This record gives sequence, C-alpha cells and structure tokens, in this order.
Amino acid sequence: MARPAAQIEKIEERLPFFLAAADVKQAAEAWYLWLAKEKRYSRHTLRGYGQDLSGYLSFLSEHLGEPAGMNDLQRLRLADFRAYLSHRRNDGVGATSLARNLSAIRSFFRRLQKDGRIDNAVANLVRTPKRPHSVPKPLAVQAAQQVIETVDEADTLPWLQARDAAILTLLWGAGLRLGEALGLNGENMPKGDSLTVTGKGNKQRLVPILPVVREAIAQYVKLCPYAVSAGTPLFYGARGKRLDPAIVQKTMRNARRALNLPETATPHALRHSFATHLLAGGGDLRTIQELLGHASLATTQRYTEVDAEALLRVYDSAHPRARAVS
Repeated sequence: MARPAAQIEKIEERLPFFLAAADVKQAAEAWYLWLAKEKRYSRHTLRGYGQDLSGYLSFLSEHLGEPAGMNDLQRLRLADFRAYLSHRRNDGVGATSLARNLSAIRSFFRRLQKDGRIDNAVANLVRTPKRPHSVPKPLAVQAAQQVIETVDEADTLPWLQARDAAILTLLWGAGLRLGEALGLNGENMPKGDSLTVTGKGNKQRLVPILPVVREAIAQYVKLCPYAVSAGTPLFYGARGKRLDPAIVQKTMRNARRALNLPETATPHALRHSFATHLLAGGGDLRTIQELLGHASLATTQRYTEVDAEALLRVYDSAHPRARAVS
C-alpha cells in the first residue's frame, strides 16, 4: 500500500539537514525519501534514521575537516567508524541507540552501493554494540480490558470515544503496531475474519480479526463524522486528518494514570499483550511470529521469558477477547 501523496509532500518539505558535500547531500535526501516511499518506514523510525545519518555526516565533517563528499565515503576505513562510535560513547549514548545509529548508516551505505555510487562495504564490518536484553512488558488481561473500557467512557465526543476504543482493541486483538493501525485506509476496514496489514519493509501479512475487533471498528465508523471510504484514512483525528500517533499515546497515558498502571502501559504494550496472551493460550511461536510480522523468530522468543505467574492468570482460550461480547 503506497503512502498517501499528501504525506510524501510533507516529508519532502521537512527533510533533515545533512551537512555534506552536494553529491552526498543529494544522495542522503534521496535515501530518506526512499525509506518513506518504498520502505514505508513509520514517521518515528523515519525521523530517527534521518537524525542518525545527519549526526553521522556532521561527525564526518569535523573528523575529515570538511563536509564529506562521495570520494570521502569511498575512502572510509574501519578506524573512521570506530572513531565515530567512540565519539558517540563519549556523549553518553548507550548500546541500543548506537545499534540504531549503525543500522541507519549501513542502510545509507547499502543504498549507495546498490546505486553504484561507491564500492565500500566497511560499514558492514563494524561490530554492532550488544544491546541490553529486554523482556516485553505486557498488560494483564484485566488491565488491558480496563484500559479499553476507560477510553470508551472518556469525557469526550462519542465518536472519539469509539475511535480510541477501536484502535486499542485492534492493537490488543490483532497485535498491530500503532503505525500499522493508523496507516490503514477506508478500504482496509475489516469486514471478514482477516485483515491484510502492510508492515515494516513494506511486507504484507494476513492477520485474523476477532468479531469484537470488527464490531468496535464498525461502531467507530458508524459514529465518525468524516467519510471512511477507499483512499481516506480509517482513523481520523478531531480535525478530519489522519490520526496522529501522539494522540493515541496521550489517550493511553491518561488511561494508565486513571487506572494507576505503570509507565510501561503504552500502545505498544497492547501488542506485547496480544503475543503473550496468545502464547499463554497455547499458540506456537512460529504462528505468533507470522501474526506479529517479526522477521526473526528470536524477536518472538522474548515472549517466552515473560513472568510465568502472569501467564497463568490469562484465560484458557488462545486470546481472551475471543470470548468477549460487545
């Protein structure tokens, strides 16, 4: 599914500043737009990658004594990349951020090589810093249900209540990333038992849709004052534009404070909850990997480490919302 033209225009208007010679600057901007148009990276990831490459090119400008040109990138050695990592560590940057920095830089260099601009694969030889092992922090079944009930009873317009409840039900009931859910258009509105989702790297996957999820979205569409049809956003903001992720994050923040839930109770935590509750209900890792759109099974295996006692508290069915009635 292509990104809407209006979104692309906004991205083109807000390109990051790349401190580099003209040829590298042009290539960096082309790479950034490629990530937006072809790879369909979320706004959050896109912003992060742009900042990472911008920071790297600024470092190179100081490191080399002048803005880097394509010939400079061709001559870079392993020692130059190590100098960059050392510079970042001295700034107090941790392993997780360093790993993302390198991921963005490698992506840019791979694009340059694919386009025949340089022939220097040294970026791939840099060892990625070990990230601290993190275990997903899902919500308990009761907490997830309370969050959805809380937003459905919020002091706001009925259609906004229904919208917020529908989005959070979709995240928990289908395991979508927030960016995937908000990127849906009217033609993607689930009418059957499944939904085709376009995720990271423009990869598509088929996700089963529970009746309670379908009904929550249908109720929102019924109340929505804006037309939901092919080519329009499925989820609208109050002013009639595609809903911004920050609004959903704020809604979740208000709900967790009202319920005295931990700061880890975020929209993404509902996706974690989807996986954990499926696993507790007997779902196998390979199936959950497909449903989540994980490229690596290792990413999905983190869910097996979630506290066993918490898993025992979930319902016996593969997903608790399957038994919900609305």
